[in-house]
Amino acid sequence: MAKAEHRGRPAEAPGATAAGTVQARVRVVRLGLWAVAAVLAVRQVAAVLGTPRGERLTDLETWVGPHGVLHLKGSLYDSERFTGTPFGGLVLKPLTRAAEEALGWGWTFGTLLLVVALGLVAARALPPPVGRRTAVLAAPVAISLLMVSLPVRNALHLGQSSILPVLLVLLGCFAVRGERFSGALIGLAAALQPTLLLFTPLLWCTGRRRAALSTGAAFAGCTVLAWAAMPRDSATYWLHHPAGLGLGGPADGLANQSLHGALLRLGLSGPPEIALLLVLGAGVAVLALRRAVRYARDGQLLLAVAVTGCAVIVVSPTAWQHQLLWVLLTAVGRVGRRAGDRYAWPVAIVLVMTLPADALVPDKLIFQPLRADLVLCAALAAAVAVPFLPRTSPYWRTPLPTRYADPVPSRFRHIPLVPFLRRAISRPNLLFELVLIRVTYDAYARIRLAAAGPSSASGRATAEEHGAQILSVERALGIDIERWANHAVVAAGGLRDFFGFYYESFHFGVPLLILGVLYWRRPVDYRWARTAIGFATIFALVGFWLYPLAPPRLMPGLGVVDTVNGPQDFTQPDYGTLTELTNQYAAMPSLHFGWSLWCGVVVAVLAPRWWIKALGLLHPLLTATAIVVTGNHWVLDAVGGALVVAAGFAVTYAFQGPRARTITPARKQPRSDPQAALRDRTPN
Repeated sequence: MAKAEHRGRPAEAPGATAAGTVQARVRVVRLGLWAVAAVLAVRQVAAVLGTPRGERLTDLETWVGPHGVLHLKGSLYDSERFTGTPFGGLVLKPLTRAAEEALGWGWTFGTLLLVVALGLVAARALPPPVGRRTAVLAAPVAISLLMVSLPVRNALHLGQSSILPVLLVLLGCFAVRGERFSGALIGLAAALQPTLLLFTPLLWCTGRRRAALSTGAAFAGCTVLAWAAMPRDSATYWLHHPAGLGLGGPADGLANQSLHGALLRLGLSGPPEIALLLVLGAGVAVLALRRAVRYARDGQLLLAVAVTGCAVIVVSPTAWQHQLLWVLLTAVGRVGRRAGDRYAWPVAIVLVMTLPADALVPDKLIFQPLRADLVLCAALAAAVAVPFLPRTSPYWRTPLPTRYADPVPSRFRHIPLVPFLRRAISRPNLLFELVLIRVTYDAYARIRLAAAGPSSASGRATAEEHGAQILSVERALGIDIERWANHAVVAAGGLRDFFGFYYESFHFGVPLLILGVLYWRRPVDYRWARTAIGFATIFALVGFWLYPLAPPRLMPGLGVVDTVNGPQDFTQPDYGTLTELTNQYAAMPSLHFGWSLWCGVVVAVLAPRWWIKALGLLHPLLTATAIVVTGNHWVLDAVGGALVVAAGFAVTYAFQGPRARTITPARKQPRSDPQAALRDRTPN
């Protein structure tokens, strides 16, 4: 103490110093997240205002532009371009001239302010208990997610006001005092979007009956006011287009993510479709409200509001993309008993609400309904199916911990480079893995396509020049067998058909089958194998980008027959260059052979019987033959594929260390306690 007094300040305990360091780090992270949110906001403003006039704020232009709907002397709905309620038109009409003068900057910045307010309210509405770090970081994270979400981006680009009703509901539920005032805000939101009246029974069943009555009164008052001011418009809307039915774009368009739009896309129409819609919509509304009431009584009011909002999306006649923010709010719900499952639902929801459907769902006929109604499926699942944990669950705060394999000593001092990437024994969340694989493959396909550059004769010339280089190297090495092998197989019709089928059919199926088996039977080895093939694919993309290469079938004058795609016309200047589906010059390295070699290595290492190992090694041998005889790759392409696979396994080893044991040896337990022995034995 004497020394401390001599220095002029009290001595600090080690714990206090550590706490101060943690707080300083949290402040730095918070500032970084706010900077990210600001950058995203600036980017959205630049994207909107950088779009030529006439292509931006198109919906707002149709309302308040020089020849907009609100200037018409007749009904708002004569042109069916105005999709709002009569009360919405009544509110907007006095703002028409001001909106024209500030059609770009004013409306865009006003929308951004609404998004910021929405994020702040949602962050403060998180269900307790909320940790200090979460409370500090929640607001910038929420605002950033809103900025990159498709509904907000769509609303900014089109000039829609759909964020306002969501904000009014959240303000009524969380930000204002007094049930009457909160109910009035929700009623005002319902006057702008009538299906939000579904929040009235939620308020009533959760004991906020004054708020429920106030909601109904506010909605009725706004509607009557609009009817008195614009009787013709009100009659048209409520009698001919109830709740906006039939207004805007085609109801069966992909932009309409309501149950009504999905039924129309399935081919139903007329009275049968209306009857089915009423039955299914009523069922969804009842189930969703029961769940929402349960979550509200459990103290998760924000989740209850989000679930009710998802039900609004499902039962609305039209739910356009800019009206789907309710789905993003369901990310606050906790799903799963295990710690490894905790982030699966939020990650899936964020991806659904930020990426286009074609990036998440394969372009296959069997997946077309899911691809067309992906957001609707997410809203439907959140409303009636997803088992969100109640706060009374013992897993709410203390989920089952992730079980890890025993570490295997490494021969090298600094391996693994990233120690926390040890592989867990428990299976990773299946939903998270499927989303990860799909998003990764979509990114791979897009980068592979972009690696070819513009579709031009110069790109083709570069690829053919590289093809001549590869041919020269192979001739120097004496391995230029592509033309000979191709013509030998073409002469034998059976072999031509077999290798063509093998080339087209086994490339994706075998790796996915192996990953599926490993996921189910060998979860530790699944993580090891999945990481290795991921790194190998990344390295291959670098090769595609740096060295575009024409395969033998696209080399003029070589005489190689394309046994898979048929005869080629080399007189077409863009033949074989960038197409809408694939980059045909992504030949070096060959991922056809690389992925098959990965399959062979994984099977050879993990298979319990010798004949299964031999069968696994046969696959890369047949694939190497198929890629050469069909004219799709050079021999050196296979060498490149082998190199990227070796690099993938090497980087996996460097980051994660040696492959962990699949089974942890069980400790010796007394015979009288079989349950303890069972607990210590790690499952496969």
